[in-house]
Amino acid sequence: MKVNVKINSVHFDADKKLIEFIHERVNKLSQYYDKIIDSEVILKVENTSSIDNKIVEIKLIIPGNDAFAKKQCKSFEEATDTAVEALRRQLKKHKEKLKKV
Repeated sequence: MKVNVKINSVHFDADKKLIEFIHERVNKLSQYYDKIIDSEVILKVENTSSIDNKIVEIKLIIPGNDAFAKKQCKSFEEATDTAVEALRRQLKKHKEKLKKV
């Protein structure tokens, strides 16, 4: 199942490779939970002297309540990976709760 991914880059244009990378990672989440309705990804560059200035926010719209992760790293790829990992754990917990009901 393919997840509808909306990518919004704030104050810059994300390159094609990054967009494809994000689509690929977010779509992998449907392996863990197949009822994902939609997803929104926001890419930001924080204006600091720190090298960890790339911020990725991913929101998954799922039945019940939405899953959300925000990560800040050196690169958008690294931030995407850590955010997707956090969402994977959230989806697993969500699935376990549904099984108990």
